[in-house]
Amino acid sequence: MTSYKNNSSRVDYGLVLILFLMFLTSCITIYSAQGQYSGNFALRQVIYYAIGCGIIAFVIRLDSDQLKRLTWYAYAFGVFLLALLIIAPESIAPRINGAKAWFRLPGFSLQPSEFTKVFIILALARVILEHHQKNPLKTIRSDFWLLIKIGFVTGLPLLLVIKEDLGTSLVIISIMLGMIFIAGISWKILLPIFGSGAALVSGIFYLVIARPDILEKYVGVEQYKLNRIYSWIDPWNNQSSTGFQLVKSLLAIGSGQTSGKGLFGREVVIPEGHTDFIFSVIGEEFGFVGASVVISLFFLLIYHITKIAIQAKNDYYTYICVGIISMITFHVFQNVGMTIGLLPITGIPLPFISYGGSSLMGGMLAMGLIFSIRYHHKKYMFSKGA
Repeated sequence: MTSYKNNSSRVDYGLVLILFLMFLTSCITIYSAQGQYSGNFALRQVIYYAIGCGIIAFVIRLDSDQLKRLTWYAYAFGVFLLALLIIAPESIAPRINGAKAWFRLPGFSLQPSEFTKVFIILALARVILEHHQKNPLKTIRSDFWLLIKIGFVTGLPLLLVIKEDLGTSLVIISIMLGMIFIAGISWKILLPIFGSGAALVSGIFYLVIARPDILEKYVGVEQYKLNRIYSWIDPWNNQSSTGFQLVKSLLAIGSGQTSGKGLFGREVVIPEGHTDFIFSVIGEEFGFVGASVVISLFFLLIYHITKIAIQAKNDYYTYICVGIISMITFHVFQNVGMTIGLLPITGIPLPFISYGGSSLMGGMLAMGLIFSIRYHHKKYMFSKGA
């Protein structure tokens, strides 16, 4: 016999608190960083958060059956938008920083890949669930077939974004890898594949350093993408050109020292400081302490989602949670890593903190799924913790 608590008690207030703290951090930091621009980005971020709350309010009402029914429609819609982006004229899909990744419409811009990442998570979760239901006895053959399914679902949108948006491509790959691990595919299959993948990445890195002409001529890699690698390896000798952002970021974070220079105490002007390099602003104004608090918020968020996945005791919900964890973890790791010089600059925003409507609303869509899992999770009357 089951019983539901009232609706208010089924809302995940722990997650509400985490998102509220991120909202405050985002708006305060953006407000400080927007001084070099004419627009009021902090106010727009408040509006984007409000829209994101509306998205959560809608998604939280969808139970697992409804999510499964909507999955392929959402996935197809995301793929359609990515394909449309490629063929759209630059009057509505301009190249920004070398990438054609946004629709520029009257009054707003839309980056479809930010929503498609969440649709991919839903699609992979359904594929893995249905595969295991149809194949209760695991074999090498069934695992290999599941891997092909995962690769196909991921590969279609990946092919549509990989040339224009390297950062999003890496996020999609990280989601796929997380889902492969949770799917329980045999290591007899995975080890050779991952070994070959590691060798391929090493070979590509060698070509970037020693023979970039091969990548440009035969693969079609554009020079501005190669310059990101060069500016990462040696930013100081490229600080007047491609290494400018990284050098400024390192100076900002380093000058913040332990406790920072205080709100509005920023002295180092960083291009895109309110978007991709907002962590540099946090490091300068709030120092090591403030940066550590922000990173701790993400650790808390990931821990919270992990706990929800375990408590739900529902494979479909677990797959969704793992996909979202993979997405957020890679975003944070890559964004923080690029601002401190550990990783190349790829233009990936810091989730829930960086300015940007598409990024924030895509993240809030993912959080809506987490809220939905908690909202529709049944509490058994005589179970522990009921």
